[in-house]
Amino acid sequence: MAAPPAVMRSAMLQPKLTRGLGPLLRKICLLGLACWLGGFVWFIHDARQPPAPTPQADGIVALTGGSGRVETSLRLLAANPEAHLLISGVDLQTSGRALLPPSTPPAMLARITLGYQARSTIGNAAETAVWVADQHINSLIIVTAGYHMRRAMLELGRTLPDVALTPYPVMPPAMEHPWRFSTIRLMGMEYIKWLGALAGMTRNPSF
Repeated sequence: MAAPPAVMRSAMLQPKLTRGLGPLLRKICLLGLACWLGGFVWFIHDARQPPAPTPQADGIVALTGGSGRVETSLRLLAANPEAHLLISGVDLQTSGRALLPPSTPPAMLARITLGYQARSTIGNAAETAVWVADQHINSLIIVTAGYHMRRAMLELGRTLPDVALTPYPVMPPAMEHPWRFSTIRLMGMEYIKWLGALAGMTRNPSF
């Protein structure tokens, strides 16, 4: 009996290949989903870790955008009498009088810089780099929300490779109830942004 033509043999093999690829693709998708979910659970756990004991550094930068960050940075500044503080990403309509407590000592005010240029984490990193160069900073404490810390450290580390960076995460009210839908949604967005930062997608200035 003559062998079937090559075209016919190819047509006979295609359904078998398709049937074999289907389960493999499903396994790959399930494995990818499991890795993503496992990373997300770790991300939530990491974001809720308390800061280390009060560190010492030449400079402190508070990344605006959430509650408790400015207040925490002022406490750190009081504990670091030789340090300087940058509050990065201040709204253009916000004055120092409105942002800082009236009881802030004049000597401390002289060590505080308000940064009005940043509108994103990339902007925070760029604004901080200019300030660090002007102030001759060699070590820096980073103050931001725990869920934002990984991405902030990544971007600042890229911009300031020769500066020692110490994270000092703030626990915002949302993180007190990590399994609420609104908190999970916030954490999911931040997790995706952090993954994007790892992949270099944050070169987009609005990220």
